[in-house]
Amino acid sequence: MRQLFEETFVNDKPIKAVFSAKRRKSLEYNKVTIRPVMAGGEIRYQAEYTYDKKVTHNNIAQADIVEFCMELMNDFKQVNIFTNAEDIQILASKVDKPHISRKKASLSCQNFVHNRTKQYVIPDGVPCDFLIRLGVMDKAGKVIPKHYSKFRQINRYLEIVEDVFPYLPNKGNKPLKIIDFGCGKAYLTFAIYHYLKVLKGRNVEIIGLDLKKDVIEFCNKVAEDLGYNELKFLMGDIADYTSDNADMVVTLHACDTATDYALMNAVAWGTQVILSVPCCQHELFNQIKNDVHQPMLKHGILKDRLTEYLTDGLRGLKLESKGYSVAMIEFTSLEHTARNIMIKAVKRRSADSELCKKAQKQYEELRDFYQVRPTIDKL
Repeated sequence: MRQLFEETFVNDKPIKAVFSAKRRKSLEYNKVTIRPVMAGGEIRYQAEYTYDKKVTHNNIAQADIVEFCMELMNDFKQVNIFTNAEDIQILASKVDKPHISRKKASLSCQNFVHNRTKQYVIPDGVPCDFLIRLGVMDKAGKVIPKHYSKFRQINRYLEIVEDVFPYLPNKGNKPLKIIDFGCGKAYLTFAIYHYLKVLKGRNVEIIGLDLKKDVIEFCNKVAEDLGYNELKFLMGDIADYTSDNADMVVTLHACDTATDYALMNAVAWGTQVILSVPCCQHELFNQIKNDVHQPMLKHGILKDRLTEYLTDGLRGLKLESKGYSVAMIEFTSLEHTARNIMIKAVKRRSADSELCKKAQKQYEELRDFYQVRPTIDKL
């Protein structure tokens, strides 16, 4: 196999190679996909690790790629290599006894320039009414340079919305009801309206909620100017907001326990999709007690980090106990906070009491281990 990898990766440059069929269940990632890329003026190989709920990447130097592939053979029993000339399959139940087959190429040559132009949901250079009105684009549709980070954040958000779109209910002519708690200046609230109403053609009813009167007045004026008739902004507190239902709840950087109240409301309404980026998780800082971790907890900065992750971990488990599939994913941070973890929760189509019980048991064990009583306990 070493000779095959040398011929393929060093001489021919594959379009891609996929390592799959892991040898042991304990292996954390399920497959590894390798592609050639151009980085820093030289060819390298990007390894993409696919886990159950995330994907990570690592760049491999050309000089190390053969050894890297040989090491992967200890983890996987199957390799599919796609080149311009042929497709190669390696089946190796035993590492030292591979079966190699070849057939006609199924993929054509690809441009492997790294960091090629990103295909955004809302592209640069195409006028978008709300981005122009909010000052992110000029009238020709060109993104204003100083707002490019906001432009990328909006598109990253829409990629996540696009990912959960299939889970939103198809209600015929009845509108999808979406509530954005703590909407702020509402860049992302306008973005989700644009995506669902303009790009997807869905009937929607979207409400943005915030405490600042001037912000609410500004957002309502923008919505009125753009003719976004199904988008309304209200002034109010998350904890006091009442409704009878919501198909999707968004809460981005709601401070401290405001996130918990948003999650509690969402679960009470049977909300199908929840997207939450927590912020300022201070509640457990003065509660946490644990003899094992006390040598670490005496350092304020470490205690703050630990309670931040503990808070969100407990929130995720509590949502799982209520019938949601939960993933913690990376989201672009805002200017005023470095927080970039999003809780993405999708209600399971059928209740699984055993999964719910298991999550609740894990929640209680983790909560009791650190001797805390978070607001999410009230759920």
